[in-house]
Formats: sequence, C-alpha cells, structure tokens
Amino acid sequence: MKEELIDVLDENGIKTGKVLTRKEVHKNGLWHRIIVVAIINEKNEILIQQRSDDKDKNPGMWDISVTGHLSAGQDSLAAATREISEEVSVSLGYSVDVKDFRFMFSYRKEEKVNEDHYDRQFYDFFILRQSGLNEKNIKFQSSEVQAIRFVNISELNDMREKNLLVNRDECYEALSEYLFRI
Repeated sequence: MKEELIDVLDENGIKTGKVLTRKEVHKNGLWHRIIVVAIINEKNEILIQQRSDDKDKNPGMWDISVTGHLSAGQDSLAAATREISEEVSVSLGYSVDVKDFRFMFSYRKEEKVNEDHYDRQFYDFFILRQSGLNEKNIKFQSSEVQAIRFVNISELNDMREKNLLVNRDECYEALSEYLFRI
C-alpha cells in the first residue's frame, strides 16, 4: 500500500513546500492539517464512530463522525468529502457535496503520542447536516471503524465525562452551542 503524502506546514499553518509521508510528518513532529466533521441527522443526533482496535492512536475509543489528514495538494473540503467516502458511506446512492458543509473554525494542537508519533496539527472543523441517516443505512470501513452510533448532545457530553471519547473538546463544545441554538 502506498503511503499517504502530506503537505508540511509552518507554525502559522502556511504550506512550506515540503511534502513528506504521514509517518515522517508524525515522527518528526511537523505541522500539518487534518479535518474533523460532525455529521448530524434530522433528530439533531451526532454520528460517532468507534475507532478500530488496530489504530496506532486512540484505538477502540469513540470519536466524532469523521477525521482525517489532508493529502498533499488537497484542500479541507476535498479532504472532508474523501474521508466521508472512505470511512463512512451510505447505501442507496448517497453522496456528499461540498456545499453541504458548514465550516465552524480552525484550531491547532500539539500532542506527544509516543516516541515515534508527535502530533502538531491544524484542525479544520465542519458540520454536515444530513436527513435520512440511521445506523442501518450506513456502511463503514472496518479497517478504520469498528462500530457507529448516533447520540444526542447529552449522551455525547456524558461520554466526554467518562473519557470514552477522543479528546476533541473544542469541537464538542462548539457542537453543544450549535445544537442549543437550533
């Protein structure tokens, strides 16, 4: 399998012109960008995924709907649509259009995962509202995701308190505000 290539960023999120493999970026603690997408159905429930036990970071933990690295040369919206089609797809000809995404904000975060994995990431957070979604009509990539479910914001916050979710507090707090305004 060909390893994913990623644009290296400076500390302000600007592309440096360097392109390295995902492994090299993490090993050397270089800045790069990822997307985070919260998919919300018409009942204001958030799709969450349980990460595969084979993942090197946060195995088996519950996470927001979709996350992923931007491939070299890709923008955040293109990465968001690609990741949704790779990780979570809906049967019956479902497709996502970039106009359906609502950009919320960007933030940056640093975290040392282990000796060979240091995250220095800019996160672009989006919300995607979609009707007609339920657990039965969603297929997921078993190499990335081992289970999915929809939760309301109270359940999500309860899971946060119990440390069952990957730490994306900035996104969860924005989701709470967003859903309470509706």
